[in-house]
Amino acid sequence: MKKNIYKLHRTLSLIIALPVLLWAISGFMHPLMTTIRPQVATQVLPARAIDTTHIKTPLSAALKKHHIDSVAGFRLVHIDTTWFYQVQVPGKQEPLYFSAINGKLLTAGNWLYAQYLARQFLEGADGSDSAAAPVAAASSPEAGALHDCCDAATSCVLNNEKGSKVRDASMLTAFNEEYKEINRLLPVYKVTFERADGIRIYVETTQDRFAFAMDNHRALFDCIFRNLHTWDWLNLLGRAKHFVLGCIALTALITSVLGLYIFFTTKSKKASGNGLVKARRYHRYTAVIASLFTLMWTFSGSYYAFSRLQPDTRYNYFVNDHFAASAADIPFGKLQQKVAAPITNVSMVRLPSGNYWQVYTKGKPVIQYVHTGTFALLPRGDAQYARHLAAQFSGNHAAAVTGTAYVTKFTDEYNFADKRLPVWKVAYNTRHHERYYVETASGRLSVRVNDLDMPQGYSFALFHKHHFMDWGGKTVRDISTMFWVLMQVVMVSVGLTLYVVWRRKTGKARRAPIHTAPLSGNSVAQ
Repeated sequence: MKKNIYKLHRTLSLIIALPVLLWAISGFMHPLMTTIRPQVATQVLPARAIDTTHIKTPLSAALKKHHIDSVAGFRLVHIDTTWFYQVQVPGKQEPLYFSAINGKLLTAGNWLYAQYLARQFLEGADGSDSAAAPVAAASSPEAGALHDCCDAATSCVLNNEKGSKVRDASMLTAFNEEYKEINRLLPVYKVTFERADGIRIYVETTQDRFAFAMDNHRALFDCIFRNLHTWDWLNLLGRAKHFVLGCIALTALITSVLGLYIFFTTKSKKASGNGLVKARRYHRYTAVIASLFTLMWTFSGSYYAFSRLQPDTRYNYFVNDHFAASAADIPFGKLQQKVAAPITNVSMVRLPSGNYWQVYTKGKPVIQYVHTGTFALLPRGDAQYARHLAAQFSGNHAAAVTGTAYVTKFTDEYNFADKRLPVWKVAYNTRHHERYYVETASGRLSVRVNDLDMPQGYSFALFHKHHFMDWGGKTVRDISTMFWVLMQVVMVSVGLTLYVVWRRKTGKARRAPIHTAPLSGNSVAQ
């Protein structure tokens, strides 16, 4: 029985040796990848208070001018000193930009705004709190003849003499090799700058959000990691790729368990001057120590791979309300009185009790909601809207809600891979205590989890990414990860070397001639 187990262990070890080496070598690089990141000035832009003296044309007038009778959403953005209505029109993939001065359509507005945002993230936002005087100068017809706000915004982006030049800007509506699914946000713009490092910034224009940054140095690490660790060359298999990875990781787990069984049920031979036996003895004891981490990585890796067989449906859940263009005029004066704080943006959402102005204010993290008809301030409006979104996405009744919490930082349950912040957590007593994390600013589902998802999430965080070492900070965790990954490389390399030496030795013994002793008749293998 033990002999068969030993043979099985040896066979499985040979099968998984190369995959484990590839995973270990690329895993050693991962802490370096998280440290060597493209340098950007900021990942969050400060909110700018809206100076309503720069809003000369109502949104409804701008929409009417361009024969638009309904919108899916709108808000205000600025390019340098010029303010625009950013309008999402039903049936159009990209938002349109209308000047708040004269209602003129900004040609290629989303393309221009993406470049403007990317430069702000890369090189830093200007320090001004509100649009400056040049726009106000265009408020009169005479000034408007000399100053076209759309031309000024276009020139600001395309003829900027400060900092790096933009080489290319293109919209992405699907994930690819560089901008992977782990980044979550779509659609985004990829903006590439003319620099030696080839840096490209990915931005979400509808939320002024930094999505991702990549340069040539990071791209090299990323390419190695994609091919050696996540095996992107198997992407042609679709989701079956995860099944293949899960099976190989599971095989490595079984091999480790068999190795531990052999260690604790057999005794190693005494070296007695035999170098090979001595080396095998050392390998035996170092491997049993390293195998603890082999078990952690292979268990969490296989668990994670098999969990990926289920498609991620979060991208299917988002609000899709339409509003009449005639109802889109923003009453800044009345809203200002209600919220009693500088307004940084305004949008519109729909709740069961009617349409509400979604008002963003400076200094207050939670969005406020004002009824479009009565101008009544909705108590805990953002929480109510979050529960409304969660009910739409889940199909659950309000009575099933067990709790609502505002989430402003990543946790063990809602982690960095979920990307969106801030979000609301809406918990239910249905389907294994499911929790919906929703982003009220975009009206989208960030992630849905329940009690059944927790073991996989915790196993990957603790066993695979070494978050059990968080007590020592990132540096200590990275050092621990790299040391034990290096131990895997050493363990497998020594094991393979010993196997090759053993094979050569046994091969020579089998090929050796057989001599017969003439007196005794005994045979001896030389």
